[in-house]
Formats: sequence, C-alpha cells, structure tokens
Amino acid sequence: MRIAVIGGGPGGLYFAALAKQLCRDHEIVVWERNAMDDTFGFGVVFSDQTLDGIEHADAEIFAAMEREFARWDDIDVHFRGQVLTSGGHGFAAMSRRRLLQILQQRCGALGVDVRFRAVAPDVELLSAEFDLVVACDGLNSTVRSQLAASFRPTLEARDCKYMWLGTDKVFDAFKFYIAETPFGAMQVHGYPYDRHGSTFIVEMTEQVWKAAGFAAFAGDAVVPGASDDRSVDIIRELFADVIDGHRILTNNSKWINFTTVRNESWHHANVVLLGDAAHTAHFSIGSGTKLAMEDALALAACLHEQPDVAAALEAYEAERRPVVLSTQRAAQASLEWFENLQQYVHQDPLQFAFNIMTRSRRVTYDNLRMRDPEFVAQVDTWFAEHEADRGVTAGIGRPPMFQPLKVRGLELVNRIAVSPMDMYMAEDGLPTDFHLVHLGGKALGGAALVFTEMVCVSAEGRITPGCTGIYTDDQAERWGRITEFVHARSDAKIAIQLGHSGRKGSTRLMWEGMDDPLPGGNWEIVAPSPIPYRPGLSQVPVELTVDRMRAIKQQFVDAARRADAAGFDLLELHCAHGYLLSSFISPITNRRSDEFGGSLENRLRFPLEVYRAIRAVWPEHKPTSVRISATDWYDGGVTGDEAVTIASAFADAGADLIDVSSGQVTPDERPAFGRSYQTPFADRIRNEAGIATMAVGIISSYDDVNSILLAGRADLCLLGRAHLYDPNWTLHAAAEQTYSGPGAKWPAPWRAGARRPQTGRTEGPGPRLELIREGATATAHGRWTP
Repeated sequence: MRIAVIGGGPGGLYFAALAKQLCRDHEIVVWERNAMDDTFGFGVVFSDQTLDGIEHADAEIFAAMEREFARWDDIDVHFRGQVLTSGGHGFAAMSRRRLLQILQQRCGALGVDVRFRAVAPDVELLSAEFDLVVACDGLNSTVRSQLAASFRPTLEARDCKYMWLGTDKVFDAFKFYIAETPFGAMQVHGYPYDRHGSTFIVEMTEQVWKAAGFAAFAGDAVVPGASDDRSVDIIRELFADVIDGHRILTNNSKWINFTTVRNESWHHANVVLLGDAAHTAHFSIGSGTKLAMEDALALAACLHEQPDVAAALEAYEAERRPVVLSTQRAAQASLEWFENLQQYVHQDPLQFAFNIMTRSRRVTYDNLRMRDPEFVAQVDTWFAEHEADRGVTAGIGRPPMFQPLKVRGLELVNRIAVSPMDMYMAEDGLPTDFHLVHLGGKALGGAALVFTEMVCVSAEGRITPGCTGIYTDDQAERWGRITEFVHARSDAKIAIQLGHSGRKGSTRLMWEGMDDPLPGGNWEIVAPSPIPYRPGLSQVPVELTVDRMRAIKQQFVDAARRADAAGFDLLELHCAHGYLLSSFISPITNRRSDEFGGSLENRLRFPLEVYRAIRAVWPEHKPTSVRISATDWYDGGVTGDEAVTIASAFADAGADLIDVSSGQVTPDERPAFGRSYQTPFADRIRNEAGIATMAVGIISSYDDVNSILLAGRADLCLLGRAHLYDPNWTLHAAAEQTYSGPGAKWPAPWRAGARRPQTGRTEGPGPRLELIREGATATAHGRWTP
C-alpha cells in the first residue's frame, strides 16, 4: 500500500512505525510542517493499560520510552494549607520532545519517509494518489474542515481558560494546587516528566481570568510561536509559593479555551482521522497523546487484519469509537467539575480531596478504596463525625449510604429512597392491593424513604385513568392502610408526591401508548398556555384563568390535609416533567402575558403560591420537598443556571429538600443520558445554593451512591428502576458491603437470607503453597525521585 500521513506528531509517527513494521512493503510518507526538533507542550502521561499495548505492539519503542519514564503512584491535593494524598494510582510520564525523538528514530530505522518543514499536498490529491490518507493534523485539522460535510464535526469551546507551562521544579507526584485568590478560585495541574522539569498547567474560569486582569493582554499581538509573557509574570506572582524560587518555562504558551472535538464519522472514502483531528478529551483525565497513540495502534492492526481499506476503516472506527466516547464522557464530567470549582471551595479539605479524586466518575468510592483504603477510611470517618454534628446517631465504620439523615422531625435510617414511579394500577383514583404490595415491599427492602407515585389532586389532574389520587376521603383512607403497614413492618418512612398532570393528562396507560390521548379526549386538560404536548396528536389544553388557578391551589391544600391525616411522613410537590406546575415554570410551555408569565420570577409565581399554601397546612415538624426539572434539555427552556434560582426560591419559601430531576417538558428534548446524568444538577444546587438535595437518574450501584454522598453532591439518592429489578436492593447492597447495623435491618422473618447464597460449584480450601506467607499488600505510595 501507499499511505500518506498528514502530521508528524506522536500519533502519526507511531502509526507509521507500526504499519511499516507489519508490512515492510508499504510505502509510507509523513508530512510534518514543523522542524524535526520543534515541539509544543512539555510532558505526556500514560496509563498502565496504554503502556501494555505499546509494549506488545513495538517492544523497541516501549524499551526506549521506559528508560525515560518518570513513575509515581500518588496524587497530592494542596488545599487550604493542607496536603491530602491518595496513593495507588500509577502514572508514567515523559518529555514530549523525547517521545518525538524516539518515534522519529524508529520511523527512520524502518524506512518511513518523514518530511519535516513540509506542508502536505491537498487531501483530494493525496486521496487520488495514495491508497490511504491518515489525517493526524490536530485540533485545528484542515482535513477535517475540508471534508466537514462527510465527517460532520462539532467543536465545543468550554468556559475555562488555561495555559500550558512548565517548571524546572521537579514534582514528586501528581499535584492539584487550589488557590483561593481575591479574584476567585484557580487551579494548577502539575506532574513531573523527567529529571529536569514538570508540566505546569494553570486553569481558571473566564470570569476569574478577567477579574485577575489577564483579559487586558488578550489583544496583544503575539508572534506565532511566542508566549504571553505578561500573563506569565502574573502567574509567577500568584503561584510564587508553589514554584518556590524555581523558573516557569514557556513554549508557545498562551491562554486558550479547551475545545471538545467530536465527529459523527471518522472516515470518508480512503481518508481517516486520528487523534485530536477525530476527538479530544480534557487534559485533566489524561493526554491527547495517549489517545492518539491508542488510535494509531488500532488503525495499524485493523489494516493488517482486514481484507481491504474500507473494511479496515470500518473496523477501526467500530473498535475505537466506544473507547473514545467513554473517555470523553469522563473528561466532560471532569472539565465541568473544574468549571464549577468555586462551588466546592467551602468543603472540608478531606471531602474536597475525595470529590476531586472522583470527579470524572471513573474513579469511584470502591475503586478508590481498592487503591488507597487508608485514605477512604479517613474520609468515611470525617463523614460520620460531620453527620453526628448535625444531630443524628451516625456510626464510624458504616458505608456512607448507611449513615442516617435528619430533616426537621424526620430521621431516616439511611440515604436511600425509592423514587416516585407511576404504576397506573389505580381504580378511580383509589390505590389498590397492588400499591400496598409495591410500596410495602420496597419499605421491607431496606430503603429509608419510599415515595408514592405522583398522587393527583383531582380527577381531571390525573395523567391516565390508572393514576392514583387523594381528592376524596375514601382515597385518603386507602392510603392510610399503606402508611400503617410501612410504619408497623419496617424502619422506612413514606412520602407522598402531590401533582397535577396539566397538559399531559387524559392519556392512555403507559403500556397502551405513552402520552397517547384517550379516545375522544375523555376529560378536559388545562395548562398555563394552550400549547399541546405533541402538536397534532395531543389534546389542546385550555388556558387557565386566575379563578381556576385559585381552585386548583385549593385542591392541593385539601390533598395536603388528607395526606397528613393518612399518615405520610414527607410531602413532595411535583414541579417537574412538564406537568401543570412545571409547565408554569418553563418558558417552552408558559407563554402568558399576565403576572404569571414572562420572567422567571413571574413563571414561578403560581408554583410558589401552591407551595406556600400546602406548607401552611402541613405540620411544622414534617418536612417537604419539591421536585424540579433542572433543565428542559431544549434550547430556550429552563437551564442549569435557572435551576439554582428555582431551587433557591422554593427553599426560601420553606422547602427542606430539592428533588433534582430534569426534562420531560417537551418531546423534542435532547437529554444527555448516562450514568448518574442528573447528579451534576443536584450537586450544583446543593453546593452553590446551600440547599439539601436528592439525586436521581440512572443511579443503580451502591458504589455510585457512596461516591455521590461522600463527595457532597447530594444528601439522598433516589433509585427507581433498580428497585423494580430488585425490591430488596438496599438490603442486598448492605450484604455486598458486609454491613449489618441500624442502617439496614432485615425484617425478622427474612434474616436467614441476609447473606448472599452460594451459586454453583466453588473450589474447596486449597493447600499452603508458600513457606512464608506474604502480608496484605500495602497501598502503593511511590513518589518520583530522579
């Protein structure tokens, strides 16, 4: 084959070397516009997994790299005068310049034609002349731009400004320095890369960047390749204690915003993207060089394994895309954490350190405990003592999810709640035996708090004919039977969620057609504005008059009184998911021109009136919560910024907890589904506004629950589908963590099943195979010493 490679960075050179190694008959030409000894940046970091691949792919390259590595295990978090260390992480780094030299030498030895200071011919010409064109031309790829119609790229510039620097101070571990300056919080990401220096990346939000005066130099004309020396002078002053008399090194160092690159396709005809041209991931979870070299290995292997170029490119993208998407999801979580750094600086240093370690969701409570059990035990102890200071009987040695929580006069034995889930099994609004078994079973299963489904305040406020209500005394009496069972047979508490369907009412049961209208409409539906949920399919709602709004408010008040009489422990007002109160809040569904429409303050007016009215009749010692949609996942809808304002408004009115959900306001939404995908909204409201929150949304493992709680991202975790799959989820989570105690009590008749049963054949006890037994493996706390 004749192969053209555009870009002589690590990805392009590594691909060329591997492809040439696999077939010496390949003719491979690499065009690199810079000189042989030009390089930008300082160090590059590799994971053990990537290094395993490099070692097996080309032992000669790996051996040369290994001789250069700075290796260490620890991460140090420097925050508020303390240094908090977590070990067991395992890093290897080296100079980017030295890496390029190794790859250049290997390409030369294999006979790859590498042309420096050479601009590649047009991609259309190369595509016609060569069998394969590999575009490794970086973040600002000209190939990607030229063939944008085929690759369909999106480039998302983020908020934070950062500058890539170096220092001749040789760090002995990975370093996070958090500086609380008069301008706001700034951070340094630092790590050693050889015996002479360390990478030193300074990052801050644009708001902080402007406040610190850096924007004043943004208009300065900087010669290509030169650095922003005036900014570097300020950085030297701001981080003088970190540098400690050492030099700050520059190399084309300027302020930039990180750009996340995604492409819907990575190949077109015989042209393929590799590395930053195809994708980027924020530097806080690794290096672009690592991803590019992994791409190179996969592409070379697929070319060798597949019968032709087309099949090879399909195989390459199929293999690499899931890996890259996973990395980008983690990187997105990490970069958003740093964008929101200011909201965490109030945290205790130990909790802050745990939070920063688990920010990407790749490192979790259990994962970190495997790496450094001593560090996690420290944070566990801090959490228990902190909760005890808040007036509960906390216990040291418990997993975080089994620490109690007190809200007003309500004490919960653990931090797990069963999320509200519509069952559509009511008869004329009456809960049935199904609800008794469903909710009673979840209470027996160990959750501290069990939510009803949305219980409707009127017959016309139901979503479907199968929805429950509490608009009659008979319904309240039926609910009382369920609350009595929960209180008598478990340690759980039970919460009622009150709501009105609004424009999403009068529809079929879920399994008959979700959101499909009932034949003939059945009953009139209402909304703040006459906008149907699905134009052309859904009923057009009647716009509410002020008089009808007053009547609905009274229905909520009557329902709250009945809920108290029925024995519920907590009342939640449903202001999410596009139902009536939610549709007042969202500008997508509220187009009113009176005092209940327009500004967010006006759109909140009626939901707040309803909340205050039910709070006035709900007993003082019983808490209330409000479920909100923190974003509509649609342009022009509610945003995460507004969610903080919404939550604060309800908290000011007396709400004790905010149940932070999202979306379901418009069928045109585009949610970013994924593990714990709504937790960042709960996190922001809790830490920015100082309001207790409940996290909900694809939280399904106890590991994620412990991570969320210990990092201070929420106070309670709501699990829905996980409890449908396993009604005893909480008890089983306790058994998996070998916890038994007040946070997870098995019902007396079930205690014989409190341990996981054996499954299948297991190996019996084995013979001694060591003359002297080795002790338990200690946490690796290796530091880099040149």
